[in-house]
Amino acid sequence: MGKLILASHGSMCEGLKESVEMILGPQDNIETVALLPDEGQEDFEKKFLAAITDEEVTVFTDLLGGTPANVISKTLMTGKQFDLYAGMNLPMVIAYLNGEMLNQEADIINETQKSIVKVNDLLQGLDEDDE
Repeated sequence: MGKLILASHGSMCEGLKESVEMILGPQDNIETVALLPDEGQEDFEKKFLAAITDEEVTVFTDLLGGTPANVISKTLMTGKQFDLYAGMNLPMVIAYLNGEMLNQEADIINETQKSIVKVNDLLQGLDEDDE
C-alpha cells in the first residue's frame, strides 16, 4: 500500500486523519501536510516535498485552486509522478483506503459524489413510503 498525503489549508487534514483513524483504526500510511496561517507557499512546498518519498504516493487536497492544490500541481508539472485529487472529504478518504486494503482501485470520485445527499429529501421519501 502506498502513502496517502492529505494536504489542506489549516489543520483540516490532521482532523480528517483523526476521523479516519476513529473509524478504521490507525493508518500508518497517511501523512498530513498543513498550510498554516503564518506560512507562505514556500513553507508549504518544503513540507510537501519532504513528505514525498520514493514509494507510491497519492495526494488529496481540500480545494481545487487553493494554495495547497496549486503548489502540489506545480510539483506534478516538474515531472514527479503521483495522483492528485482535490475536494477531499471523509467518504473520499475511506473509499480510497478500502480500495487499497482490498487491492482494488476505488472509483473515489463517483463514490464520493454518491455520498453527498440532502438528508431532508431522503427522510421525506421515507415518510411518503409510510403513507
